Amino acid sequence: ILNVLLESVDMQAILNVAFPIFGVILTGYLAGRWRLLGGEATAALNAFVSWFALPVLFFGTLARTPVARVLDPTLMVGFGLAVMATFVLSMLVTWMVARSGLASMSLQAIAASWGNVGYMGVPLCIAAFGEQGLPPAMLTVIVTAVISMVFGVMLIELEVAAGHGPVRTFFRAAWNVAKNPLPLSIAAGIVYSGLGLPVPVPVEKWIDLLGAAAAPCALFAIGLFLSDKSIKSGILEAGFATFIKLVLQPLLALAIVPAFVPIDSVAGKVALVMAALPTASNAFVLAKQFEISVEQNTASILFSTAFSVLTVSALLVWLRVT
Repeated sequence: ILNVLLESVDMQAILNVAFPIFGVILTGYLAGRWRLLGGEATAALNAFVSWFALPVLFFGTLARTPVARVLDPTLMVGFGLAVMATFVLSMLVTWMVARSGLASMSLQAIAASWGNVGYMGVPLCIAAFGEQGLPPAMLTVIVTAVISMVFGVMLIELEVAAGHGPVRTFFRAAWNVAKNPLPLSIAAGIVYSGLGLPVPVPVEKWIDLLGAAAAPCALFAIGLFLSDKSIKSGILEAGFATFIKLVLQPLLALAIVPAFVPIDSVAGKVALVMAALPTASNAFVLAKQFEISVEQNTASILFSTAFSVLTVSALLVWLRVT
């Protein structure tokens, strides 16, 4: 009877997909709040996920996937336009509300446009769409990182490091993206696949074993990260960033992506899910690096992650993901 009731109200997607994802995040949050792990646990787990588990998962999947299945130019353009539109819209809203400088506007735009596509998005797409959801998910990771990191950091540097010149600023921002292990592992996997080389069986088993740790550890790390943060100011700006990230970016994706990719395809659904994700922790990392809008971006991560339990679950139900 319970199963019939759940199916009748389309709640199966929440229980089957959203609940396990947010449940692992909550577990990490409680572990952090209850101080069950050492003080360096967050940094250590983040390092493991960023430098080992996720890069190995990305490389292993792409190395065994035909390049044509990954490099979908239509998805790149459609999703990229949605992210760029969100970035520009957030900058305009921040300027109208707070009359902030270029660096603050850019950091707010990063908070509103850079979703948690790596740590949360990839595990979510695997749970929702299986292995066929992984290639388009990784493509959105590249697009998001390039737009939000390159353009965001470049605009921040134009104010913070005034006088260094736009060319030097651009290459500095591009270098920050290029040395990131996630885009680097994606690029390496695509090159390996393009060469048509087989993956030796022992290496393949090592990849599968280590890559399997990526999803749970990444989600647990999000909870640990959130447990260490507190909010003292920047609530108004964070509220605007959260609304833009969780509501406007998915709506923009829904308006733009279908012009390039069928919305009922796996790639189209992945694009919508990735657009609906909460703010990535990179927003805090960059704000802390420049010591600008730290409180606002911290609050954006907390607010958007909390409210995404409702918005992402609702999207999964609308997409009829079971």
